[in-house]
Amino acid sequence: MTVINAIWLLIVNIMVWLVLHFSISALCFKIPLRYFLKDVVFLRIAEWEENGKIWNRLFLVKKWKRHLIDGSSIAKKSYNKSHLHGTKREDLKIFAAETKRAEITHWLLILPAPLFFIWNPVWAGWINIAYALFANVPFIMTQRYNRGRIESILGLSYRSN
Repeated sequence: MTVINAIWLLIVNIMVWLVLHFSISALCFKIPLRYFLKDVVFLRIAEWEENGKIWNRLFLVKKWKRHLIDGSSIAKKSYNKSHLHGTKREDLKIFAAETKRAEITHWLLILPAPLFFIWNPVWAGWINIAYALFANVPFIMTQRYNRGRIESILGLSYRSN
């Protein structure tokens, strides 16, 4: 592979990721909030997560989460999750619901990564897989950490006992 080909491949990959990020984020933003106010099994905080505390214990989420970019800095109409918008029960429920929206967005942003093997050499396909994980897993952990804490405050438990 020549340097020129590698540069073009890099440009194509960056452009495809940008389109995927904006498209998937825009689609998730259009999902009504009422969907995220429900108990969704896939997004449920598991018992082993200890109301989100496991993410801080294993990955020190509390120390680095403030350095992550909040989607509202890009999409101005989206919900800013960098701080609470109030301490009333309804405010906390909405915040928790928005963490579900953010989490599902980041899961969906990982899914297209294997498609990059179609036009990339294998080594570049794996770089794109690594990128997808590196760019999204910290956000997923942060949403689960925050939601676990909020659901604990609210006294919500969707787990079967």
